[in-house]
Amino acid sequence: MSQRSKPSSLAISTPGEVEQFLQKALPKKLGRLIFALDATQSRQPSWDHAAHVQSEMFQAVERLGGLEVQLVFYRGFGECKASQWTSTARDLQRMMFNVRCKGGLTQIGKVLANARKQAEQQPVSALVFIGDAFEEDIDQVCHKAGELGLTGTPALMFHEGKDPVAAQAFKEIARLTGGAYCGFNSASASNLRDLLSAAAIFAVGGLAALDSESSNGVTQLRKALPPSG
Repeated sequence: MSQRSKPSSLAISTPGEVEQFLQKALPKKLGRLIFALDATQSRQPSWDHAAHVQSEMFQAVERLGGLEVQLVFYRGFGECKASQWTSTARDLQRMMFNVRCKGGLTQIGKVLANARKQAEQQPVSALVFIGDAFEEDIDQVCHKAGELGLTGTPALMFHEGKDPVAAQAFKEIARLTGGAYCGFNSASASNLRDLLSAAAIFAVGGLAALDSESSNGVTQLRKALPPSG
């Protein structure tokens, strides 16, 4: 008479192990964010600071999903450039460190036009713009902002300093796109970092993700966004 084999013991997964498995198995939501900056001559110190803290955007959304970023900047005489999309902080930092600021006027209209073009090709979660001045025809720029708003891409206008002309223009761009206007103090090392982290969280998870966070940057951005997002 043959000996009956004993059933093998089954390993029981813990709730934590099940959650880790689901996080790996389920597709992560990928946020697409355009990171645009004024790279005119006066902003070199601010540019270097932004290059150092931009990694916070990627770190802030690790648990929520991935983040894909396009770098856009303007400088000099009519120069406005857009990079390829990247999903790593290291690549974005490398691109930023290779840029040197040059004297010139603002070109925010071109930034908005590029964002609209990108959004028409594939949805863009948000445009983040960092600048301290506005030197363009406000009506023409607002027209481009309105066109961007039709794509459902909000512009998050982060204003360095207190220039009243820039403040008025940035607020109008934010309104026309359903975005937000946030002023920040360049003397505070954490202010911009917190705002960029909040922008990344919004790009990946929307208002619901912001409502689940409690940092200073999240609070500032959440208050600035319209209730409907």
